[in-house]
Amino acid sequence: MRDMLGRSSSAALFTVAGTNGKGSTCAMLEAILIAAGYRVGLYTSPHLLRYNERVRLDGVPVSDARLCAAFETIERARGEITLTYFEFGTLAAWEIFAAEALDAVILEVGLGGRLDCGQRLRTDCALLTSVDLDHYGLPWRHARAHRVRKSRIFPWTLNRVVADPDPPAAFSTTRVRWVRTFG
Repeated sequence: MRDMLGRSSSAALFTVAGTNGKGSTCAMLEAILIAAGYRVGLYTSPHLLRYNERVRLDGVPVSDARLCAAFETIERARGEITLTYFEFGTLAAWEIFAAEALDAVILEVGLGGRLDCGQRLRTDCALLTSVDLDHYGLPWRHARAHRVRKSRIFPWTLNRVVADPDPPAAFSTTRVRWVRTFG
């Protein structure tokens, strides 16, 4: 679907996955990058008052007109492809970001791993916050299996930041840049 849009971006791409702390991590990363003078796109969820809060350019929610135009582009491009609510929103955000001259794009990804459309994008840095059981209706029953699925946002050739105090065993200290949590 992303290929059908014909959009790409030279911006550094950060993906953030996990159970708790994704929104805070995205907001802090966005603030740091903006303060350093970078142009930043942010896609996060959920929104509190308006859907526009999910898609921001340099800290400012995009307009209704901009969102509607992106949704219309996705609707035309998808043809017979069925998209989930999250996939539709993620692709619309990507459409908006790719049209801008951004230095960085931050995507809060949903389920993580093979079940997440955010995994299809080449990530320059993947961040994993704490991981716990969520999305209980999905086909995993054990925390360990769920943690491994969340961790699959990491293709093995990129920069990773893991903030989980008990990260999945699939990681080794030689392959992951660890961030210790204090508190």
